[in-house]
Amino acid sequence: MLIARYFLISGRVQGVGYRYFAMRAANYYQLSGYVRNLVSGQVEVVAEGQREAIEGFKKELAAGPYHAQVVQLEERVLELSGRYQGFRIDY
Repeated sequence: MLIARYFLISGRVQGVGYRYFAMRAANYYQLSGYVRNLVSGQVEVVAEGQREAIEGFKKELAAGPYHAQVVQLEERVLELSGRYQGFRIDY
């Protein structure tokens, strides 16, 4: 079953390679969507794909790359849009 999720990640998640980490994880799980830094210092992720893949991806996001320190991961349910072709980093 295809689903869509919005994640907001807080902590030391900018300047540590978090976006590239998220993109590699999304590609591993064959998800589509995007990741981007916010001016607030948080990272925003939108992902669409199989439910099991999204759950695995969420665990990766909660762990983060080696130098990151994830303090909080918020999750919201989104309607599946199907508008994303692959996964990208937005600037």
